[in-house]
Amino acid sequence: MASVELFSHPALLTRYRAGLCSAAALALLLITALTYVPPLLVAYGSHGFWLKQSAYLEQPTVRFRYEVLLVATTGPGLGSFLAWSTFPAFNRLQEERLRVPLLWTREDDKNQDGKMDQLYFKLELPLQPTEHVVGVQLMLLFSYRLYRMSTLVMQSMAFLQFFSPVPGSQLHMNGDLKLNQRQLLNHCGLDTRYNVSVVNGTSPFASDYDLTNIIAAYSERNVTTVFSDPNPVWVTGRATDTPFIINATIHYPVEKLLHEHSLTFFKYQPGFWEMIKFAWIQYVSILLIFLWVFGRIKMFVFQNQVLTTIPISPLLPASPVLSYKHHQS
Repeated sequence: MASVELFSHPALLTRYRAGLCSAAALALLLITALTYVPPLLVAYGSHGFWLKQSAYLEQPTVRFRYEVLLVATTGPGLGSFLAWSTFPAFNRLQEERLRVPLLWTREDDKNQDGKMDQLYFKLELPLQPTEHVVGVQLMLLFSYRLYRMSTLVMQSMAFLQFFSPVPGSQLHMNGDLKLNQRQLLNHCGLDTRYNVSVVNGTSPFASDYDLTNIIAAYSERNVTTVFSDPNPVWVTGRATDTPFIINATIHYPVEKLLHEHSLTFFKYQPGFWEMIKFAWIQYVSILLIFLWVFGRIKMFVFQNQVLTTIPISPLLPASPVLSYKHHQS
């Protein structure tokens, strides 16, 4: 039976040959399998071999849409509130409870990177001397875009709410408009599922402007924005001839979608090549250890003839001195 070269090593200066069905060939096949298969099992069994989700950082493009819905509670009764919005159909439904406020808004790009970083919002609600505000519900609508991985285009909102047993004169809020994900974003493509208004501003039906219905429908989305302010400030003691004032600062933080502003992660479904790259790094890092260990084992087996093989050493080159003397003779 013809023999084949089974093993050689630069440090040994010897090649080892044996038949394909010899014990040495079968041992080499077993060593090779033990070298490459266990690292795969170890990497896979340690969990996280296939990348199920990943995260990245991105500054979202957020713009205030100048769409507002305000409900100010003035007492414990069912109809004890004042309301106003930028939607004419909603205003027509309010009748005597409609109260038009004064508004000031400004968006700032603090770091001059071409993306807005925060919104300053101020509202002054005129009141009668006998009216008192004990609670505020304010809805501000935004357009929200992400571009780095998949392109996400949606309309979102910030909902500001505060109630107090003591009538107030001012409400101050300062917080972040944060992304909330129930579902991973795609790693590529265009997502416009939620590029529709949070409020159906053309509807003539009162139920479409009910805050409970609006928030319930909004909460069913897989991707939303949430306004977070852990420390609202409620100011009491209003003079009879002064309006109720709302001051709000809403920051648009850099989002960690899981890169110096406050940060929030974006989570997304990684693509095929990203999964392969992540798995390959884990596999090779373990494989290198097995290659070193079983390389030493193979060298020991063949060098010490644990299994019968035919060692072939290279021919030593002829000495140039002997060649010269032979020519002279």
